[in-house]
Amino acid sequence: MNDDRTNRQVWLKSRPNGIPRAEDFAIRAAPIPMPKDGQFLVRNAYLSVDPAMRGWIADKSTYWPRIEVGDTMRAFAVGEVVESRHSDYAAGDQVMGIFGWQDYAAVRPETVMRKLREPDLPISLSLGVLGLNGLTAYFGLLDVCRPTAGETVVVSTAAGAVGSAVGQIARINGCRVVGIAGGEEKVRRCIDEFGFGAAIDYKREEHLEAALRRECPNGIDAYFDNTSGAALDAVLRLLNVHARIAICGTASFASWDPWNTGPRPERHLLVKRATMRGFLTTDFAARYEEAVAVLTGWIRTGQLKYREDIREGIESAPRLIETLYSGANSGKLLIRLGV
Repeated sequence: MNDDRTNRQVWLKSRPNGIPRAEDFAIRAAPIPMPKDGQFLVRNAYLSVDPAMRGWIADKSTYWPRIEVGDTMRAFAVGEVVESRHSDYAAGDQVMGIFGWQDYAAVRPETVMRKLREPDLPISLSLGVLGLNGLTAYFGLLDVCRPTAGETVVVSTAAGAVGSAVGQIARINGCRVVGIAGGEEKVRRCIDEFGFGAAIDYKREEHLEAALRRECPNGIDAYFDNTSGAALDAVLRLLNVHARIAICGTASFASWDPWNTGPRPERHLLVKRATMRGFLTTDFAARYEEAVAVLTGWIRTGQLKYREDIREGIESAPRLIETLYSGANSGKLLIRLGV
């Protein structure tokens, strides 16, 4: 339990080249911030652990300013407004946004991703299937991959928080879904829990392309790429004409310094007249509520299932990015605070 007179913060102690480890972080006690005019104070209830955090720390060319040594770790969080000096936010409002790995945050409205309006559902979902993960899956699949009923959709890291939502949304839209996952248990989860048509264990298959060819006899129409690397190389060879690829993540590479090289996709894209597009969920910020409404409806009807892996206490935070990249979590990775 936190001393309610202090604000515990996880800060970047050293910059890794690759996946951040526990020793790259430390925990400090700071004063609870006082909100200024136009701000409000949020007491965080859950903190998120996301693959993007690695890039925020290490990549000079990332889409947001790089986190510097000494900074409190940037992170999505959800909590309750406890004091407000902004007319649009009142004590008791539940909000989700980029509040950092800390107990309390004094924030402005532009830091808020959304105000929660689903009182019948756990607030933790706003960091997972009703938050960044679900929104990423929704827009990346439906707006970037643009699948139609009857098409074959392949997704990597298929048992993860994003991948599992991608596959289920594709299934709901009448597609045949093939997942790529690591390990027998994750393959089982894709099929039995999330309703995929098939799933491939890339750790077990000696030739991933042959396995994909077996499970996708009519080729691949859309690929949601969370990993890059060998999975993308295999998928490219099986693309159908006018296939679409959404580039969401590059988890198969521990570092981009030096730059990774490999097989070139250009010939496949040319011959198949295929499209490969990178995207950020923030590209669709104006449509968040549209997506949350649809996702919420699917959850309430049981069409969209989810898993959460909740760790207790801010003390667990420093090692969890490493946990995420090792695949040791069994659902959306969250930290529950005892404030």
